Amino acid sequence: MTHLFTLCLIPLMCAIVVQVSQMNPDDINQIWLHLHYNLVSVIICSAFLVFAVTVYVMTRPRSVYLVDYSCYRPPSHLQVRYRKFMDHSKLTGDFDESSLEFQRKILERSGLGEETYLPEALHDIPPRPSMATAREEAEQVMFGALDSLFNNTGITPKDIGILVVNCSLFNPTPSLSAMIINKYKLRGNIKSFNLGGMGCSAGVIAIDLAKDMLQVLRNTYAVVVSTENITQNWYFGNKKSMLIPNCLFRVGCAAVLLSNKGKDRWRAKYKLVHVVRTHRGADDKAFKCVYQEQDDIGKTGVSLSKDLMAVAGVALKTNITTLGPLVLPISEQFLFFATLVAKKLFNPKVKPYIPDFKFAFDHFCIHAGGRAVIDELEKNLQLTPLHVEASRMTLHRYGNTSSSSIWYELAYIEAKGRMRKGNRVWQIAFGSGFKCNSAVWMALRNVKPSSNGPWEDCIHQYPVKLVDP
Repeated sequence: MTHLFTLCLIPLMCAIVVQVSQMNPDDINQIWLHLHYNLVSVIICSAFLVFAVTVYVMTRPRSVYLVDYSCYRPPSHLQVRYRKFMDHSKLTGDFDESSLEFQRKILERSGLGEETYLPEALHDIPPRPSMATAREEAEQVMFGALDSLFNNTGITPKDIGILVVNCSLFNPTPSLSAMIINKYKLRGNIKSFNLGGMGCSAGVIAIDLAKDMLQVLRNTYAVVVSTENITQNWYFGNKKSMLIPNCLFRVGCAAVLLSNKGKDRWRAKYKLVHVVRTHRGADDKAFKCVYQEQDDIGKTGVSLSKDLMAVAGVALKTNITTLGPLVLPISEQFLFFATLVAKKLFNPKVKPYIPDFKFAFDHFCIHAGGRAVIDELEKNLQLTPLHVEASRMTLHRYGNTSSSSIWYELAYIEAKGRMRKGNRVWQIAFGSGFKCNSAVWMALRNVKPSSNGPWEDCIHQYPVKLVDP
């Protein structure tokens, strides 16, 4: 059904070829004479055809290629095991016994392993959450990812025409994008953007912004840097809903190189197919479900509402309602439409048909926001354990790295040797606001992992068996 138009076009072309082959020379001569005596009409039609083709070529959306990307792998001395996490929490003296026990339970049920990373300043006793140490964390992760990206692609910083950086909670002056421009001495006419306060789904938003800029600027490269900063955003209070991020969020960063150059198709890994963004901010419950605030004693943190999963479910439903017609085969769309009509016109108790997105995608990169998020999407989308393996293993190895987590997941799939030419990948992320954003990529070749990848030294250990909470 997906190739219905092509299948109908082939018989039509064959019929035309057969018809022409059966014409005798006199008929062909008659056609030539007709064209010869109507030269003006032929010229006008040809000119119109050339004009129409030119307009189409000039105005059609330019293809956006993902040349390569790099995920930051922190040094081993920044790893934080459960016991070290709890010992440091006790030694800070900021948490009461109830809060310590709550954090211990969250850690055990979170799906995080013993090798996730926290920034240097939080390993010290007492912790050093200052502007200077936050800058150090930002420089370490961003420059680490970018150095690896430039080394793997051979692109020089002067080749970059567009720079998009997203970090939700840390927005210094000068901006993070300015820090990158200063470090790599990027050119003066670069189009740079710094996105803040947009949560864990900001990575897809950054890709969408870079895509739009690549439609305007010709023959250039765009770099997207997605990260989060933990140093100044650790919560030192005792409010339970604000302690959860302490247990989930960890150090991470991804740098992505995009291109609109036709010649880069032959070396690029993926082609961007669709970006679909959903924003539920008009609803007060959705707006407040992930909320940065101060507690009763003035300590700042990010509060996660008990309504978070319900809000995420509604946002997901809205997002896939838009995405479905773009990616699902006609057969799945027909079944969905038929059950919808039956429910509306005949029997309200008819269960809505949930489209099988496994027909549309070969791989799923679900934001590693937490074990509950992955469980919920696995159930709602009727996925298999293999489809969510990349998300679970990323959560186990690196924790919730916010907007960069979907890139660690894609790197996992590549490291396992599962990405084949023509495969489609669905990256889906949730963020404060509340947002649900999707990006769809198509592999242009059998993709192998780039050197110095985040799974290079440990992929042979995965997948690991996770203990049920």
